[in-house]
Amino acid sequence: MDRRSAILEIAQQQGRVMVDALSRELGVSSHTVRRDLNALCEESKLRRLHGGAEFVDGSANVPYASRSVLNFDSKQRIAAAVADLVPDGAAVFISIGTTPALVAQALVEKDALTVVTNNLNAAMALSENSANRIILPGGEMRLPDRDFLGEASIELFANYRADFGIFGVGGIDTDGCLLDFHEPEVRAREQIRENSRVSILVADCSKFGRRAAAVGGHLSDMERIVLDRRPDPSFDNVLDTVKDRILLAQAAGAAQ
Repeated sequence: MDRRSAILEIAQQQGRVMVDALSRELGVSSHTVRRDLNALCEESKLRRLHGGAEFVDGSANVPYASRSVLNFDSKQRIAAAVADLVPDGAAVFISIGTTPALVAQALVEKDALTVVTNNLNAAMALSENSANRIILPGGEMRLPDRDFLGEASIELFANYRADFGIFGVGGIDTDGCLLDFHEPEVRAREQIRENSRVSILVADCSKFGRRAAAVGGHLSDMERIVLDRRPDPSFDNVLDTVKDRILLAQAAGAAQ
């Protein structure tokens, strides 16, 4: 199932996938790839093409359970690097998303944090430390993501000022614009950024070039950008303009 999630993620990023390329990238036989593609097509997640398949809906996000296992090691390295930036006693905003939830897990060893979040997974992780103060919005919870994305969430972030605002993003375009799948996600993310003394964007490299419809914010707006590694060279121009703000979370620890 992890392999099929990876195929779906690649298809969403690129619009389509080909059997031979997937076979090389995933290190499995063409027969195995075809079987996975057939299963994803039967679930209406992909549509069969000659020699491969195409993503059915480029404006829809991959399900939370699938996203949570994609690039897991990279996201954990990002989370550890961010945790090193946050001292005890800090006020922290944490956004929705799988990478921010992992950052929350990495922050459990910190003491006396004030955490404002619309991400229930993050709140539950940080509740393991009873010295923390955790503030959540009201309203209806989105399932299966376990987050809140109504007006109450946006208003909550508007009513607080945080030392650090930690947030993910649905995608990053070639011009450095930040993309999400729904307009309220953009509004919540931008409110976090505006009311944070230090804004921290967390993104693994799969987010570069990933398509999403709602746009808001730019890489140049961020104080810190924490990545697992640099993306492909097509993003060099936009990253070079913010290179002093990029933190790379390497396999052996965080390095600038």
